[in-house]
Amino acid sequence: MMYSDETSVRNLLQKVLGYSQADQTEVVFTATSSALTRFAVNHIHQNMQEEDYELRVRAVVGKRMGVATTNRLDDASLRAVVEQALEIARIQPENPEFHTLPSPQPIIPVHGYSEQTAAFTAEERAHRVGILVQLAKERGMESAGAFSTNVHHNAVANSLGIFAYEPRTDAEFHAVVMADANGSGYTQNMAVNVATLDYEAMAREAVETAWRSRNPIDIALGEYPVVLDTYAAADMLQHLVFMGLSATAVQEERSFMNGQFGKQLVSDKVTLYDDAHDSAGLPWAFDYEGVPTQRVTMIDHGVARAVPYDSFTAAREGVPNTGHALPAPNSEGPMPMHTMLAAGDATVEELIGGIERGIYVNRFHYTNSVHPVKTIFTGMTRDGTFLIEHGELTRPVKNLRFIQSILDVLRNVKGLSSQRVQYIDYLPVVAPAIRSETFNFTGTTGV
Repeated sequence: MMYSDETSVRNLLQKVLGYSQADQTEVVFTATSSALTRFAVNHIHQNMQEEDYELRVRAVVGKRMGVATTNRLDDASLRAVVEQALEIARIQPENPEFHTLPSPQPIIPVHGYSEQTAAFTAEERAHRVGILVQLAKERGMESAGAFSTNVHHNAVANSLGIFAYEPRTDAEFHAVVMADANGSGYTQNMAVNVATLDYEAMAREAVETAWRSRNPIDIALGEYPVVLDTYAAADMLQHLVFMGLSATAVQEERSFMNGQFGKQLVSDKVTLYDDAHDSAGLPWAFDYEGVPTQRVTMIDHGVARAVPYDSFTAAREGVPNTGHALPAPNSEGPMPMHTMLAAGDATVEELIGGIERGIYVNRFHYTNSVHPVKTIFTGMTRDGTFLIEHGELTRPVKNLRFIQSILDVLRNVKGLSSQRVQYIDYLPVVAPAIRSETFNFTGTTGV
């Protein structure tokens, strides 16, 4: 793959900057090599590998900005994308709150790249998929899912002197296992190093959950104490991020954090933070403006503390930039891309053991935000919903619909598991299982 080392990428970005006649210019570059294996009905049906580039130019003319992108890297195309960004900037209205692109800062390297992941082959992916498929076959079940590995070469340069480059890798495996009598199970995990994923444990998890969830029963609707296992907890927290954990949302007064800083927002068992240097996630050394990433503790033992910033939102308030910029232009503003909920000290079995009668939820499905400021979201349970009686999982339950305030769940947290899983849907979240005293189930799905 071309442009897969620092020297060649630096030369490319410096060339692009040299073509620009804008007052300030920023170039964001990503070279990606993606490989994917898909399987269904216990058979692999697709293998693919793709290499692509994205070069994004932001041109600044006074207080006007324009952005243009290309994946063509010949000289004519590079000159064209620079000119296009400049033309767009000239016809934009001025943004009086814009001050400047960022200046260089020291960047601390992170360990976000694995040679094992970069060199992983289709045959090796097939072998790992085969572990789950074979176990499902032995139990008379069907499996479906996907296994991907990705290599990214990320870089940012601007006309004020920033140049940041790093390679990144990730491997992600997920699968659903279907048993007869409406039983299903799920597994998912991701990591920088493909070798750290425990494929046998993931296979057992999905198959055993599918087996146990056969012949589900109906239960009365209403509020129940719950144990949200790691997948469900991470999905819920992902929605909380989009609901207002951003300086832009706070500045526009559409965040649940408005008016709450320094106050007890949720249970003191809850510490929610973003840390792009934590090896539990997918580490990044810098954001999409080339600014070093910093840890931001958003909720500290239940107290609302902070939100992430990029250069624009930080300048608005005259506060430090935390290095959480997304590619320009974007309406979301800075985002926590490495959200983590601090672990507790319990096992999932111990969390279940503390509930006399309640519901265990393995995973959510089709979740959507209803009211961001009130943190209300809705969705359905899936792939492992069980009745808890006298501190034990007793019977599978037909999947349930819910409408629930996330903050209410977090206000009533009674325990967190010591084990965490990195889950991704729209963005990655590292989360433990959560035991909470309240969750509102409003309907059934019929299966």
